[in-house]
Amino acid sequence: MYAYILRRVLYTIPTLIVISILIFLMVRLLPGDVLDVLIGGDITTTEEQRQAAREQLGLVGSYPEQYWRWATGALRGDLGMSLRNAEPVRDILEAALPITLELIFLALLIATAVGIPFGVISAVRRDSAHDYASRVTGLVGVSIPNFWLATLLLLFTSRVFGWVPPLTYVSPLDDPIQNLAQFILPAIALSVFPLAIIMRMVRATMLEVLSQDYVRTARAKGVSWNKVVSRHALRNALIPVVTIIGFEVGVLLGGAAIIEVIFGLPGVGNVLLQAIFSRDYPLIQAATMLIAVTFIVANLLVDILYGVLDPRISQT
Repeated sequence: MYAYILRRVLYTIPTLIVISILIFLMVRLLPGDVLDVLIGGDITTTEEQRQAAREQLGLVGSYPEQYWRWATGALRGDLGMSLRNAEPVRDILEAALPITLELIFLALLIATAVGIPFGVISAVRRDSAHDYASRVTGLVGVSIPNFWLATLLLLFTSRVFGWVPPLTYVSPLDDPIQNLAQFILPAIALSVFPLAIIMRMVRATMLEVLSQDYVRTARAKGVSWNKVVSRHALRNALIPVVTIIGFEVGVLLGGAAIIEVIFGLPGVGNVLLQAIFSRDYPLIQAATMLIAVTFIVANLLVDILYGVLDPRISQT
């Protein structure tokens, strides 16, 4: 098992290197010059001042030299300074990352806590009223854009109950109730799509597993139906579901940006959008790389969980 985990960790290293190169090049190949944005059309700026600004921004030298300075600085924890507010990029992301992670965690918690049981019940009670209702709900869930649902939730709670989530971020360590009140609506809006996907996947895999020979053998030996479902069928059916959850982390990271803007949450997605609007290149690079690292780590945990759910995988 330890060798399996080590292999999976080593596989992430070349992936991170390739992603960092792509992020670096995409930012450098954006149309326009960042100096023109910073100077704002000031014709009194001399060429010496422009060159000094380029050196300060790390834009001198060849692309390989610039990449090496950026990559080695990132490994040391030096992500540069924000061009918009002259703050260290590291401090900005350290403040924004917990907000995004909490939002994604709550969305996945809601999606799995609701999607897995409903998928199991839908498969066990195939072609029942509950099954048809779950299937229709799943279709609706994958069809609704999360930003539309977020706006609808805000309108509904404000018009019907006269309540909107708090606008100022409150840490869960300071006030858990206030924090939950702030995150519950965005988490629900973000969870609907993965909830529908998980529920549909659990139903499909459970139907396949329940038709296997070992399930019929367990039933013939007198094992109760509840034990067959919970101990035999569900564990094997969860393996592809875990894959879906791992990929949904990436989907949620992208969707969280719009949700954070709608609800005024200063998370990584919100920070990245503001950086794009202001062409804050150091912040764009660091925030995009942080999202990529988060996605890779999530899928690494999924690979490790594979080995826990099915020991045969860890031996390959």
